[in-house]
Amino acid sequence: MSADTTPVTPKYYMVKTEILAFITGLRPGTLIPTERALAQTYATSRTTVRLAISELVAEGKLGRIQGHGTFVAPPKVTHVRQLTSFSDDARMQGLNPGSTLVALEVTKASPEVAAHLGLGEGAQVTRLERIRLIEGAPLAHEVAWLPGKLPRFKASLARTGSLYAALRDVYGISIAEVEDTVETALAGPGDVRILGIEMGAPLLVVNRLARDRQGTPVEWTHSTFRGDRFRFVSRVKAES
Repeated sequence: MSADTTPVTPKYYMVKTEILAFITGLRPGTLIPTERALAQTYATSRTTVRLAISELVAEGKLGRIQGHGTFVAPPKVTHVRQLTSFSDDARMQGLNPGSTLVALEVTKASPEVAAHLGLGEGAQVTRLERIRLIEGAPLAHEVAWLPGKLPRFKASLARTGSLYAALRDVYGISIAEVEDTVETALAGPGDVRILGIEMGAPLLVVNRLARDRQGTPVEWTHSTFRGDRFRFVSRVKAES
């Protein structure tokens, strides 16, 4: 007789399924029972429960705050990356976008930045670093590089509330084409500090190159999004 090769479902996965069923329909922010209580409910160890919860946190189904407990997470933010900005995309979904300015400076382009923007190494660029917020909570860490120096850029950005709106309305730069490259990563110490997430949490890393109507690069942005709160959607309409 041949040995039974049917895969055995790990205990933690069965507990994860049970917890997922339990939280379905609960309001975001609802606290779930402690690890000890769940271990008793499902007749298993706290280690098994902790592993199940960790996966649900990584998937964005649960949230966890040290000292406050584990709670049902809000739905992921669906971000449609087309020719619109982060702020525009958020508002179209009925969400309240915001940002915290970390740094704004005119500096010399590194070899990587220069290559993306089609500039000579050491050319003058504007570097904009922000933490992007949704409903007041950090969602992404974003660093954008723009060719040259933009006069009164900080004031223009504050007035319009959007990088693309400022480029269009103040400087006459319209985005006609974008190319987004999406990769996955795990949170390191810097991400933990900036985004308020756990070490090793999933991240989506998006690099965007934007061009104007003449095909000239006008923006290169490196964005790190929380994988538990962000879902990337791209729509393409076929030509008729």
